[in-house]
Amino acid sequence: MTEMPTGPRTDHKDLATVTYVHGAGPATDEEYTPPIPRPLGGRTRATDRAAVVESARRVLEGTVTPAPAEVEVTEVDLDAFDDRPLIPAWAKTPEGWAMYSGVVYRSRLRAYRRWVRRQRTDRGHLAQFRRGARRVQDWVVGFEGIQTQALAHQAHIAAKEARAAARAARYTPALMKTKKEVAVREADRTQTVAMQAVNAHKQAKKYRRKLRALRAGAAYGPPMAAISSGYITAGGLGATAGALATFAGGAFAGRQVVVEETDWSADWRSLGDGDPMTAPMLDEVFRRAKVIGSDETLHMVQMPMLDARGAWSAVIDLPPGIPAKKAMRAISEIASALGVEDAQVSMTKTKGKGARSGRLEMYVAKELPFTEGAEPGPLLALEAAANFWGRIAIGPDVRGLPISISVVERSGLIGGEPGAGKSASGNVILLAAALDPRVILWLADGKGGGDLEPFEELCEWFEGDADPEAFYEMLKAAVADMKARYGLLKKLGKRKVTEELANKYPLLRQKLLWVDELMFYTTDDEYGKKITKLLRNLVSRGRAAGIVTFCATQKPGSDVVDTSLRDLLSIRWALRCTTPEASDTILGKGAAAAGYSAKTIEPEMRGAGLLWAEGSNPVLVRADYYTDDQVELLIKRAYDLREAAGTLPEGPKTLADQLRDKGEADADVLAVLVEVFNAYDQAAKEEDANGEVDWLPGTVLIDALKAAGLDITPEKLARLVVREDAEKKKRTWEDSPSALNGYPLTAVLRAVQTKYGL
Repeated sequence: MTEMPTGPRTDHKDLATVTYVHGAGPATDEEYTPPIPRPLGGRTRATDRAAVVESARRVLEGTVTPAPAEVEVTEVDLDAFDDRPLIPAWAKTPEGWAMYSGVVYRSRLRAYRRWVRRQRTDRGHLAQFRRGARRVQDWVVGFEGIQTQALAHQAHIAAKEARAAARAARYTPALMKTKKEVAVREADRTQTVAMQAVNAHKQAKKYRRKLRALRAGAAYGPPMAAISSGYITAGGLGATAGALATFAGGAFAGRQVVVEETDWSADWRSLGDGDPMTAPMLDEVFRRAKVIGSDETLHMVQMPMLDARGAWSAVIDLPPGIPAKKAMRAISEIASALGVEDAQVSMTKTKGKGARSGRLEMYVAKELPFTEGAEPGPLLALEAAANFWGRIAIGPDVRGLPISISVVERSGLIGGEPGAGKSASGNVILLAAALDPRVILWLADGKGGGDLEPFEELCEWFEGDADPEAFYEMLKAAVADMKARYGLLKKLGKRKVTEELANKYPLLRQKLLWVDELMFYTTDDEYGKKITKLLRNLVSRGRAAGIVTFCATQKPGSDVVDTSLRDLLSIRWALRCTTPEASDTILGKGAAAAGYSAKTIEPEMRGAGLLWAEGSNPVLVRADYYTDDQVELLIKRAYDLREAAGTLPEGPKTLADQLRDKGEADADVLAVLVEVFNAYDQAAKEEDANGEVDWLPGTVLIDALKAAGLDITPEKLARLVVREDAEKKKRTWEDSPSALNGYPLTAVLRAVQTKYGL
C-alpha cells in the first residue's frame, strides 16, 4: 500500500476519506482509554490482528465515525490499492487467508457429500455406466435381427409349403395326367420360392453378423485397446487407468436418464405385465370393469402392498352408493383389466370392526394359486389321537393361511365335476374322524370304486357295493340308533349330545355318516325316494344326537338331491364346476351372481374349492393332500388307537350269534343246531376238500343240545324244525348198522328264516 499525502482534499470527487481505528482489542478490567489514532499513509504494522480485522469490517460496513478534529485524516485513493484494488488489505493477513481457505474447504466438503448421495440415485456414476453399457450393447445388436427373424419365418412357411406340394405331386396318380402336371409345376414353383426364401434368410444372417461385428469392434475395441496398452506400458497401474477411462466413457454415454417410455404399450399398465399395483391403476381397472364411473375414484383404506408370497393386497372403499357385491359380480372384468386369471383375484367384504357395505378387501396372487405341490397334511405330524369335537384342519387359502372348520352339530355337502378332487378333499375329514377313536364310522360308497375301502376295517357299518337296498337298510339302522340316542338324552334330561356326555355314555359317541356318490342312491327307481326321506330325517334331527352326515356327489342338482335335503346341509364345499348354475346348486342360489362361482377354478387347481362353512362369504381353499401311502399309514395309526381304546368295531356276526342275540329259547336251540352243522362240515372238509355235511341224525343233535345245557325232547325238536315228507327219509350214518332218523341242514335254515327272518 503506497503512502498517500495527508491533509484534506475536497477538489477530487474520486477520493474518499477513510479512517482506520487502531487499538480495537479485547476489553480489559482497566478503564477503557481510547487508542491514539495513527495516520494512514503507507503500510502500517498492526500491533493487534483483531483490531485490523475489526477495522476492516467497520470500514466495509460504513459504520466508521468521523475522526475527532485533532485526529489527522488521510485521504486514500481506493483505485490505487496495489495491483489488486478490489482486494482489501485485511484479506492479505493470515486471518484473511484462513477465512478464505475455510470457505473453499467447506464448499469442497459439501460438494463431496452431494456426490456421495448422488451415487445412490439413477444419476450416480455406476448407474450411468450401466445405462451406457446397455445403450452401447443395444447399438451393437441393432435392428437387423427383426428382419432376420421375419425372413426365417418366411423360409419356414415356404419350406413347409414346398414339402406339401412335393408330397402331393409324388402321390398324384400318373393316370391323372393333367392333375399330375399341375402338381409337378406347383411343386417346382414352391421349391424355387422356398430356396429363394432360405437364401434370403442366409444373406440376412450374414449381413447381421457383419454389421454386429463392425459395431462391436467400434464399441469394444477402444476400451480393450486402452486396457491392454495400459497394462503393457505400466502394468497393473496402467490397466487400472485404462479401466477407469473405460468406466468414464461408459458413464458419459449413459449420463442422460431415459425419461420417456420405451414400451409401446405404455398407455396401459397391468399386473400381468409385471407392473406394481397402484391407486391410479385400481381406479382405471374399476372404471374399465364398469364398476365405477369415469369421473369416480376409489378411496384407499389400505394402500396396495406386497406380501411375502409376492401377492398384492389392498383395502378399498367404493364410491358412495355402490355396494360391494357389484364389484364382486364383475370379478372376471376386473381380472381381465388387471391382466391376470379370474382365479388369481380374490375379493371379499371386510369383516369385524370397521366393516362397511362398500368396503372390499382385494387380494391378487402373483401366479395361479394352488398349482404348486401340496404341503404334507398336519395329520402326519399328529402324535396323539385327533379330537373330532374340535376344529378340523382343511387346508390353506390363497394367502397360505390355514383354514379349519368345526363339524359339531353340522352336516355337509361336497360337490364338483369328475376329477375335481372330491375323494382327496374328503380324506381330510375322514382321516380326522378315523384318528379320533371315539368316533363311530358308517360309510357308504355309491361309486363302488374302492376309494373308501381302506376305511372298512374301522367302520361299524360299511356299504361298498353301491347297493341301494343295502344303503337303505343302513339308513334304517341309523334312524333307529338316533331314536335310541334321543331316548337316553330324555332320561338324562339333556337336549343334545356334548363331548362330556359322549365320553361318559358309549351310546352317545359321535357318529360320522359319509355317503360318497349320493346320486347313485337317490336316483334309484325303487329306493331313491325312501333314501331321500331317511337322509332328510337324519340330517334334520341327527345333529343334536351326535350324528354328523356328509354327502359327496358330482351333480348336486334338485333331480339328484332334493332341495328340502340339500338346504339342510350347512357346510358347502364347491370344487371345480363346469357351469355357474352347477356351482349355485352347491353354494346356494345367487352365489355365482355375488362373485362366488366354482367355474372360475382352473383345472390345474385340483383339490381347490369354495368352502362355505363359517362366516358370511365362501373362501377359496385347497384341501390338504394325502398320498395313498400316507392314507395307509394314518389308517394303521387309527387302527392302533382304536385297538388301544377298545373301540374297534366288531366283525360280522355269525348266524348263531345273531340267533343268541334274540334272547329266546327257540333261538338258542337253533343256534346250537347251526353250530353243530358247521362243526361237522368243517371236519368233513379237513378230511376231504370236497366233503360237506348237509344232514345229521337226530340223536347227534339231541346230544349236542344236552351238552349245551338245553333239555329238549325229540318231539319238541320235530315241532321246532318242521321237515317235509321227503326230508324225513332215514339215512345211514358212519358205522351205524341201520338207517337213522335225522334232520337236513335246509330244514334248520328254513326254520331260522321262517321264525326270525335271518
